[in-house]
Amino acid sequence: MKDLSIALVQTDLYWTDVAANLQMLDQKIDALSQEADLIVLPEMFSTGFCMEPEQIAEDMGGSGMQWMKKTAAARNCVITGSLMIGIGSGADKKFYNRLIWMRPDGSYETYDKKHLFSLSLEPKVYTAGHQRLIVELYGWKICLMICYDLRFPLWARNAIHTNRECDYDVLIYVANWPERRVTAWKTLLQARAIENQAYVVGVNRIGHEGTDIYYSGDSSVIDPLGNILYRKEHDPDASIITLNYEEMVKTRRLFPFLKDADDFEMK
Repeated sequence: MKDLSIALVQTDLYWTDVAANLQMLDQKIDALSQEADLIVLPEMFSTGFCMEPEQIAEDMGGSGMQWMKKTAAARNCVITGSLMIGIGSGADKKFYNRLIWMRPDGSYETYDKKHLFSLSLEPKVYTAGHQRLIVELYGWKICLMICYDLRFPLWARNAIHTNRECDYDVLIYVANWPERRVTAWKTLLQARAIENQAYVVGVNRIGHEGTDIYYSGDSSVIDPLGNILYRKEHDPDASIITLNYEEMVKTRRLFPFLKDADDFEMK
């Protein structure tokens, strides 16, 4: 299995200014030191974590989606992050915090955030998803989640099956996670890696948002033993981290904890 190179783009965001955010992200991606298999952006990377989507949410053919298609094709890689998406019209219109997994050929998968952040009134504005998304890239199985999902370990539970295959190898969280709760962010990323014996990647924004909440970033890559392979605080950064498949397999073989897990399924 080939190693997997992942670019983590930690950046400030222009509040509800889609054009400015996409232009800024073009510059950061163009400045990457090498090619990556996967580029990971923060939650709501084109707008910031806004609770007023009526005027700025896009549909599935909008500017954010088109930018992702263009960028994935130009870089010949997958790009992922979440967008503010509106579906329907009039009184029936619904809004989603929707993660997009965009491939170079323009095909894509989606995941709608399941755990909506009640402290920000997100459940009153957005509609929750109910299905996990696990995709494959060069043989790696990757589970994709958004921000507040991190607090709920059952939703991220990795299971080993009779053929000794696990649900996933890499768990990714895209986030707008405030500095005031950053201890939870850093601790839970490590916990998810240890308990699921998988690499965990967390990409968070930095800077102040429109409501003056500060984000410190602390984007991270954690190995299956809980070791920190990468972490960046406060500053903008676009780094490429390479994950080694054989190291993960070795960890699972030496410490076969998943096979001893409680036998239940989430309903």
